Amino acid sequence: MNNLAGQKYAPQAIAPLEGDAEYEYVTGQMRASFPALLEEFRAASAAAQVLDGWVWDVKYGEHPRETFDFRAAQGSSRGTLIYLHAGYWQSRDKSQFRFLVPALNEAGFNVALANYPLCPEVSVQDIILSVCHLPPAVRSLTKSARQKPLIVAGHSAGGHLAVEIACRPDMAGSVDGVLAISGIYDLTGLIGTSLNRNLRLDEETARAASPLRRVPDHVPAAVFVVGGGETTAFKQQNQAMADAWRAAGDCRDAVSAQDDHFMVLRSFGHSVGLLRTMLMGFLD
Repeated sequence: MNNLAGQKYAPQAIAPLEGDAEYEYVTGQMRASFPALLEEFRAASAAAQVLDGWVWDVKYGEHPRETFDFRAAQGSSRGTLIYLHAGYWQSRDKSQFRFLVPALNEAGFNVALANYPLCPEVSVQDIILSVCHLPPAVRSLTKSARQKPLIVAGHSAGGHLAVEIACRPDMAGSVDGVLAISGIYDLTGLIGTSLNRNLRLDEETARAASPLRRVPDHVPAAVFVVGGGETTAFKQQNQAMADAWRAAGDCRDAVSAQDDHFMVLRSFGHSVGLLRTMLMGFLD
């Protein structure tokens, strides 16, 4: 990675889209293949669940959803990955993403799959504050791996939350890397969409929860990935966040061929897959 630390990057927003925001962030992301793909993920998660070595529902806070499931690396640990799930900050569960864990364990990573409180019970800002308790909790559980990298990864809303952990001044040094997949980093574009019925964002709160607008001077190494088959808005969000990060620290970004919003996750499972390759780059 090229180290560009010290360069300044002015806070920015995503340029207004010519198309409809509801299409760009909701309906345009849907695919007819999703039911079959999500069933594939469900079956693989069920198979992963019965494997030995899981530690279930480790608490990192007082809310019932402030828990993570943990499975240690196969053999010697090379690092630890915290994974934050998708769901537009208002749905889904860590149990739906257990299919990711066995291959990552085989690659030498301890994995913590995290839940977090959901909107509308809490605000997006509340969720950000919640997930910031994860790194110390996971480090406490993996004391033997303390000298190994701790990477925070997330997909969609989880990608946003992973970036937020690394951007907060009070979390400086808490993680060694960020892997953000198909995230939304400027939330102002969501205000006029159906997603906002539960998010309850206005201009002020959307800006406050938009890490694209406040990348600090010093950040850990990061990777930003988006599917080539996703909408223009998601591609713009990915590129803008990568550009902002690159002006402050080490950054790589990539577009995953013609993958859609969920298909991109498959590449964690292949030794030469894009996400696996990007993740292993944190160990170089």
